[in-house]
Formats: sequence, structure tokens, C-alpha cells
Amino acid sequence: MKDDMTIREDAFWAEDAGRDSRWLITCDHATNRVPDWVGGGDLGIAAADMARHIAYDIGAAGVARHLGARMNAPAIGSDFSRLVIDPNRGEDDPTLLMRLYDGTVIPANRDADKAEKERRLKLLYRPYHDALERAAAAIPDRAICAIHSFTPQLRGRPPRPWSVAVLYSHHDERLAPLLIERCRAEGWVTGDNEPYSGHLAGDSIDRHALAHGRPNVLIEIRNDLIEDETGQAEWAGRLATVLDGLLEQAGL
Repeated sequence: MKDDMTIREDAFWAEDAGRDSRWLITCDHATNRVPDWVGGGDLGIAAADMARHIAYDIGAAGVARHLGARMNAPAIGSDFSRLVIDPNRGEDDPTLLMRLYDGTVIPANRDADKAEKERRLKLLYRPYHDALERAAAAIPDRAICAIHSFTPQLRGRPPRPWSVAVLYSHHDERLAPLLIERCRAEGWVTGDNEPYSGHLAGDSIDRHALAHGRPNVLIEIRNDLIEDETGQAEWAGRLATVLDGLLEQAGL
């Protein structure tokens, strides 16, 4: 196995911490990478499944990087698959280490015991969250914009009509309703806490935004719109437009 320091460096990527925007752009599900010390780099599922939304948020990392550059904002993302351990779940969440996801059994997780879970927490999950919190705390009036993507259709479910969605907690509605208005004014079919609720105890927004009173938005983009570099850059530009001035409009 690699030494702990090398593994910790593999837990996340971060770009341009010195950028002067109040915004911090985050991407919890940035990659489908499996570290070689987890199952030899293989979770035991087909390559086609590792390329699906169950392993990562397709296109989200590219959008986050482009958006950070467009907004002169630092960006940070995980560097391990959500199937290895999900950084957008609390440590006590039963879905932190998934054994079945959208019809696919995850063999490398099926028999993972408490020691294996703790190893992944120590070497991947916690270093990512420590780095995210350092970036969030770097300026006192930080605001967080989390970028995710969603699949157009789950197996056996109806198609999802939204191009983009804004998710948020009922504990903080300072930004999300304004952002939804802006997105809809652009003509985008925009979900309001759809296709799922934006509040989950212990998730990244709960941990790094709500717990500290930081303004926040979580944006989901339908992943077929951002599968390639062109789509990612295009949607980053669109999002930069609707985020511009949002904090000032909200009086924050």
C-alpha cells in the first residue's frame, strides 16, 4: 500500500485557493476513480457500470472547474468514486458505503467490515472534508456552490424532465428560491428540490454550510447535457451568469 500521506493527497483535488471570489465551488462526486488499495482498484462491477451515474456525477467536475475559472473562485473536488465511500453522506449514514445502487450489486462493498469502512474514512473521506473545510474557512464570508449531476432516468422509473435543479434545506432558504427564479427566467426547466430533497443530515452542505451559517446553493445538472467538455464549459458559463450578483440580491 502507498504511505498514508500519498493516499491523503489522492483524496481530493483543489484549484487556485488564492482566487478572490467569496464563492467556493465544490464537487463531491467528481470522479469514478478507485484507489489501487481498494480491491486492487476494482470494485468488482462492469466497466459500463463504473461509467454510470452510480459511480460519480458525470460531467460535474468539468463544470466545477470551468465555473471556478469563470467566477474567479477556488474549486475543490473528491478524487475517489462515491461507490468507494460517499463523501456526500454523514459518517453514520447507512448509505455511506453502498452495497446495491440502481440495480447494481457492489461486490467489493458487500463484505466490507467496520475496519474497512474506517480505513476508507481515514484515508479518503476525512482528508477530503478537512481540505474542503479549510477552503471554506479561508475567508469569513465564504459562500458555497456545490455542483452535482443527475441521470436523465433511473432504471424502471419515468424520465426526468428538468435540465437543471436547485436543491436546498428548509434551514436556509436565503439563496435557492432566488436562484430558481433566475434559472427559470433563462428558460431552463428547473427543479425546485427535485429530483430529490436538498436536505440530508450530515451531507456536505449540512456540514460545511448550514453548520457554520454560510450561504449556499446546490446545483444539479442533467448529465446528458454535460457529458463532454463543450457542454461542461457551456453550462459553467450559464451558471456563472445566474450566480453573478446573487449574493448581493439576497443582501448577503
